[in-house]
Amino acid sequence: MVLKYRPKNIGLFKLALTHKSATFKVNGYEPMNNERLEYLGDAVLNAVVADMLYHHYPMKNEGFLTKMRAKIVSRDTLNRIAEEIGLEKVIESNIDESLSGNVLGNALEAIIGAIFLDAGFNKTRSYIISNIINPHIELRNFESHTFDYKSQLIEWSQKHHVEVIFEDFENPEENGGQPVFISNVKVEDKVLGCGKGTSKKEAQQNAAKDAFDHHIEI
Repeated sequence: MVLKYRPKNIGLFKLALTHKSATFKVNGYEPMNNERLEYLGDAVLNAVVADMLYHHYPMKNEGFLTKMRAKIVSRDTLNRIAEEIGLEKVIESNIDESLSGNVLGNALEAIIGAIFLDAGFNKTRSYIISNIINPHIELRNFESHTFDYKSQLIEWSQKHHVEVIFEDFENPEENGGQPVFISNVKVEDKVLGCGKGTSKKEAQQNAAKDAFDHHIEI
């Protein structure tokens, strides 16, 4: 079995594997898909990863642990793991999930939510460590992986259904005639971060970092 889990309530897992494009109704009631389970699984996964990192790195500070957790639970990582597991073989979707962004990663979170409801936190934690973390994540590689604040901010905005805009300016007078770029990041018309850099990309990264450091919890 792709999931390596024997469910008690098979209906939960049918729901977890139903993308919103394949939404169905039961007895004419509310549309059913995996979005609610994805929400639950996201919270459980974050708790398990935070606990694992806390014990694995007893001498590291909160900033390091937060960045490591964000890398592990990022959509890029979850999409990759879901693909390696073979989740595309069992998901119900009316779109081509290989070309559709985060369908597989979202379904993986929904599966975690389903296991939590089916078996409780302790068994879900064991499942995540044994079947997701240990086989698919090398922590040492994540330690040296550069944290992409801009991508994480965009991912955060998509998850919370808010608009993020980067406003970029160039100020050549600030650095003796050399280009200096300034970027402000706005979330729903409110400036949450500012950054400078020798390129627009660097300025946007610094602005996104500023937003995370002072206003947004990863």
